[in-house]
Amino acid sequence: MKVCIYGAGAIGGYLGVQLAQAGAEVSLVARGPHLEAMKQNGVKLLIDGEERVAKVHATDDPAELGPQDYVFIALKAHSVPGIVERMRPLLGNDTSVVTAINGVPYWYFYKHGGPLEGRTLASIDPGARQWEVLRPERAIGCIVYPATEVVAPGVIQHVYGDKFPIGEPSGETSDRVTRLAAMMAKGGLRAPVLSNIRDEMWLKLWGNLCFNPISALTHATLDVIAADPDTRAVARAMMLEAAAIATRLGIRFRVDVERRIDGAGAVGGHKTSMLQDLERDRPMEIDPLVTAVQEMGRMLDLPTPTLDVVLALVRQRAAMAGLGGHLALPPLVPADLPAAQTRH
Repeated sequence: MKVCIYGAGAIGGYLGVQLAQAGAEVSLVARGPHLEAMKQNGVKLLIDGEERVAKVHATDDPAELGPQDYVFIALKAHSVPGIVERMRPLLGNDTSVVTAINGVPYWYFYKHGGPLEGRTLASIDPGARQWEVLRPERAIGCIVYPATEVVAPGVIQHVYGDKFPIGEPSGETSDRVTRLAAMMAKGGLRAPVLSNIRDEMWLKLWGNLCFNPISALTHATLDVIAADPDTRAVARAMMLEAAAIATRLGIRFRVDVERRIDGAGAVGGHKTSMLQDLERDRPMEIDPLVTAVQEMGRMLDLPTPTLDVVLALVRQRAAMAGLGGHLALPPLVPADLPAAQTRH
């Protein structure tokens, strides 16, 4: 099995080591000092009190690798539009693209059914380039739950977790998703095949879409946001707006909003990925976590007033930090709003 990990950072490197140890022919696409260290010394994974090293082909040029059986996209989701053309050499007739990203993936409305079938989202796939080049029929959904960290170039520390639920957009249990699950299991990764990967995607997104931007604005950790009555109320309002959208799209949440907030708070003094990126002067995942939900709401004529305010603020926070480049959807004008919202 030929597997390329495109974006071999903390999660991608962890995947690469585990799959290589399972017997897959693994290649990694990375850049900078991290890439050079992996070229020279292999990928080093610190896990369960031991050190695992995988000697794999690491490069910054996908053209060296040729068509793959599976390509894992393990980049921050906002980086994906910029690398689509570079991925072409990896894509053969039977290549599967595994979207191991946070937020809404480019293929969301493929095999979705209903009035939005086949629609694309400008906030995450400008010009529908992912849809056209990667193609939705190649896609396998993947939810990332483990926490890992690059502690030095070429060295990855596993913090917790080994679960990567996967699933076909159609919900079927295909041969390709079954083979992938078996290889991941052989590598010590839990990859349950889900019949509705979108339900699991929304469960994670539900917390990310509010806790991430609130933390970037306030610099508070998860426990503080969940415990403070005011920020908890903001998070709840955003989640309820998102839940109305998700429910209209056929999503079923297995926990209620209060339990989801409590679960995030129980993680403790953890900085969200968006706050970590802000502190490190890196672009934040605003569009795949927040703007995409706003865009879905507009497609369905469902208002998102609290989300709109928080999104406007976090966009400006990014701009003031010199981390701009996020898509701002055109503002709604009164004629676009439900009548009750236009009354004085």
